[in-house]
Amino acid sequence: MRQSTLPVLVDFWAPWCGPCRQMAPQFETAARQLKGRAILVKVNSDESPATSARFQIRSIPTLVRLQGGRETARQSGAVPASVIVGLAGA
Repeated sequence: MRQSTLPVLVDFWAPWCGPCRQMAPQFETAARQLKGRAILVKVNSDESPATSARFQIRSIPTLVRLQGGRETARQSGAVPASVIVGLAGA
């Protein structure tokens, strides 16, 4: 499997998190807008505590942008689709 050159935007969230639920439709909108230009994924921090710890997630929702496997940006808190698209930088 070869590594993608596209930026990856990870949404760390949990189902009990109100702001996470509020941002979910915005994340979906951004994913549609960024199709083919960025990879957007969601990580449930309750189901993936090791991944959350690896990225030192202290609050949710938190968006982490990865490029070439390295973190290049981070945004905490619920944000609109336009901010998500901008953070992806695609």
